[in-house]
This record gives sequence, structure tokens and C-alpha cells, in this order.
Amino acid sequence: MKKALLVWMVMGASFLVHYDTYAQEEQESADVYLEEYTDEFQENFFEALKQKGIQNYDRAVDLFLKCKQLEPNNSVVDYELAKAYMLDKKYVQAQEYAIEALLSEPTDYWYLDNLMTILEKQGSPIETIKQKIPYGNKKLQQNMAVSLFKMKKYGEASKVLDDIENSQLKSELNRKINDSLQQDRKPEIAPVVESGTDLNDPLAKLKAGMEQLIAASEFKKLLSDSQEALDAYPLQPYFYYAYGTGLNNTGNPNKGVEVLESGLDYLLEDDSLKNRIYRQLADAYSKIGNTQKANEYLNKINSGL
Repeated sequence: MKKALLVWMVMGASFLVHYDTYAQEEQESADVYLEEYTDEFQENFFEALKQKGIQNYDRAVDLFLKCKQLEPNNSVVDYELAKAYMLDKKYVQAQEYAIEALLSEPTDYWYLDNLMTILEKQGSPIETIKQKIPYGNKKLQQNMAVSLFKMKKYGEASKVLDDIENSQLKSELNRKINDSLQQDRKPEIAPVVESGTDLNDPLAKLKAGMEQLIAASEFKKLLSDSQEALDAYPLQPYFYYAYGTGLNNTGNPNKGVEVLESGLDYLLEDDSLKNRIYRQLADAYSKIGNTQKANEYLNKINSGL
């Protein structure tokens, strides 16, 4: 319960500051939830996120370690420690905490992707950690194939797919791998929602609904819907954009940056979506106080789009 609770806390950090904007029953529910955590834990955790966001990684690690002392079995803390150590280029420590987080939640894509990124930074093959993780877990293998594809390691992704039962994801990912190997630069997805879009297509329906939520600023609903869509369609960059937008507007720009930058890895030729992701990244970095990165993404936006 506490792991899920901390995820809720991170996703809804703005609630802690602007709680008066929510319904009364949500306030009461939050009061009960937050009793699970001490003031010391909350203060250290959110200050650590802030310090990580402004690239003060040593300070962030120290604060996350304090959280680890208070909540030794909290996988979210392990994950954040792994991220902070990796950003500080301390890969041995990063790998240790990334594995610990993944052991707690073997089916979590972000935990696995974080571990894969750390391995890539070190130039280490998957074989070095296979015995340390529940590699036989089929969802973990799917996540690993998706992560390897994102890293453009098509041969390794294909090998992992060989061990997975046939599914829509396996078929789609194999097709994308073959397209990439043949340098077939087709757009990843259709334009977001245009006149004439076939709304009998389930992907088009999902995107149309999310566009409506964005237009109406219904970001809590967008957050939940896009998270579910991303879990079902992990190769679709639009859902990374939608999920990142939801995170940015519900008080978690740190996570928003991670999701949005992952979305760029799946994007090929959709310049309109690319610029929308850039705008959200600029907004996220502004919110966490990193004006240099915010300006960097603003400068990438093509004029007139």
C-alpha cells in the first residue's frame, strides 16, 4: 500500500500546496493517506526531487538516503536513488538501487527501463544482471524488448522477443524492428486528431478523447487515461506526450520530463507532435527551476508550429 501511496503523493505533489482546489472528499482521503508518512519523510522526499530537478545530485542522494532509512522497503525511493546516482554518473550505486526497485515491482516498465539505461551507460550487457532479476517474468521481458527497441538495439530486442509468446505487442514490435532495420522512415502514428480520422480505430478514439481532456484542462482524468493507454500501447509516442502533459499539470514535472523524453525516442517524422513534446518539456523544466534546459527545448521548436 505504501508504494502505491508514495506514487500518489508524487503524482499529486501540487495537491499538498493547492489542496483547496479539490473536492472535500479528496481532501479527507488525502489526510488519511498522508498520516502513513512522517513529516520528515515528506520533507526529505520532495526536497530531494527538487534538488534532482536542478541537477544538485549529491544533495538529492543524501535526502533520498534519509528517506530510505525511514522507509527501507519503499521501491519508489530505490528508483529515485538509482536515477540520482545515474545522473551523477555513479553507475555502480545506481545499478544496485535500480535492481532493488525492480525486484519489488518486476512488471513496472519505468523501473526496468531505468535499469537498462544504467547498463547502457556502463556498456554492460543484459547477461550481467539476468541472474539478479526475475527474467522469466513475461511482462518484464516485454518491457525489456520495448526498452531495447527505444535504445535502437534491434538485434537484442529481437532476441528477447523470441522468448515471448505471440501477442499484438510482439507482432507490432517485430514489424517496427524490421522497418527500422530497413531504414523505412514511416511516421510512427497518424496525426493527433484531424478531420476524416477513422474513429473506429481504437488508437484514434483514445487520442481524440485525450485531446478533449487537454482542451478542457481535465488533467487528472488525462493522467489516468494516458497511463492506461501507455501500458497497452508502449510504442505510441502520442501517449507519452499525453501522460507527460498530465504529469506536468498534476504536480509532478520531474516524472513528466522522464516520460516526455522517452516519447521522443519513439518519434520519427511527426514534427507537430515533436514540437508539442518540446513545449511540455520546456514547461516541465521551468517548473523544476532548470531554465537552461527549458530554453534549450524552446529553441528547438520550429517557428510557426
